Amino acid sequence: MAETAPISADFAPWEAPDAKPIIQFKNVTKRFGDFTAIDDLTIDIFPQEFFSLLGPSGCGKTTMMRMLAGFESPTEGTILLDGQDIAPVPPNKRAVNMMFQSYALFPHLSVSDNIAFGLKRDGLSKDKIADRVEEMLKLVQLSQFASRKPHQISGGQRQRVALARSLAKAPKLLLLDEPLGALDKKLRQETQFELMDIQEKTGTTFVIVTHDQEEAMTVSSRVAVMDHGKIIQVATPQQIYEEPNSVYVADFIGDVNIIRGTAKRADGDHVHITFAADHAPLIAATKRDIAEGSEVALAIRPEKIAISTEKPEDRNNAIQGKVLDIAYLGNISTYHVELPGGAVVKAQTANTRRVHRRSFTWDDSVWLSWTDTAGAVLVE
Repeated sequence: MAETAPISADFAPWEAPDAKPIIQFKNVTKRFGDFTAIDDLTIDIFPQEFFSLLGPSGCGKTTMMRMLAGFESPTEGTILLDGQDIAPVPPNKRAVNMMFQSYALFPHLSVSDNIAFGLKRDGLSKDKIADRVEEMLKLVQLSQFASRKPHQISGGQRQRVALARSLAKAPKLLLLDEPLGALDKKLRQETQFELMDIQEKTGTTFVIVTHDQEEAMTVSSRVAVMDHGKIIQVATPQQIYEEPNSVYVADFIGDVNIIRGTAKRADGDHVHITFAADHAPLIAATKRDIAEGSEVALAIRPEKIAISTEKPEDRNNAIQGKVLDIAYLGNISTYHVELPGGAVVKAQTANTRRVHRRSFTWDDSVWLSWTDTAGAVLVE
């Protein structure tokens, strides 16, 4: 298999009007009896993307993957792979491979024979199989373990064997169903970067199903956040985090404070948000067209909120409260601050010094402040 050109830093085919998708869901609905798992879904996925389907259990992400693999068929609508309707194509004839969370390795076969299994079933010559297996072993850095059985290697290495086997037949599309779920946290984080490196080297389009927000944000070119069979937002990880299109997405991805209130248009791209009778309105920048008097939510990430003992003079948004709780997480500390009305807002500070005395402790009176652009204004 020839190596593809590296994916460039400005890789964004979804923004190019003439880019051709490799996968197209067109008004796809999937029902199981009275239950609608996928509801009139339309989406394009492009070649060389590392695309994540993210959402809670039962949101439809695994059903989408199973339809791509050929294990389920749409009730309505069409799924195209490279412009071809794949409904009549059986799973073993599709240019699609799937890697399962369990890895599904054959325990009685060596690492090499596990990788070669699909190639042998396709009737390739011994020389071609040997060359391809060697290429895959080098790709996943397991050449020295070629003769070992799966039980003789670590969990992370078994994961790489499963990946090599999935890529051996050079599929156009690789589906990964919670591929790192069996690994411990540290190994999982290391393997995420290995997956990204392998995907870039092969140029294969990866579609991954995960419920792990951090994993999706790390590996993906784009993330589709799903709920009840619908895609709520599809965007780059940065856009999903910084510019969520709904309270659901803001709340699902990472940690967030949601302050609800009533919006009043201000000068330029700003709105004033009245959230408490005894407090000055909050000021927030937004490009959204917010109608006067709309009920809105201001979503602010804890790391974007500053905490201080004195009221800052250089910020429009400042609220006084009392430290209710403190979570020390090593690299950061999260302060839970109770506001006069009883609402609790979280603010984070980086622990940049090895040994330090906290500037604030339980029951201290503190000021929380943030810039006009720190939060996202969302219409309820």
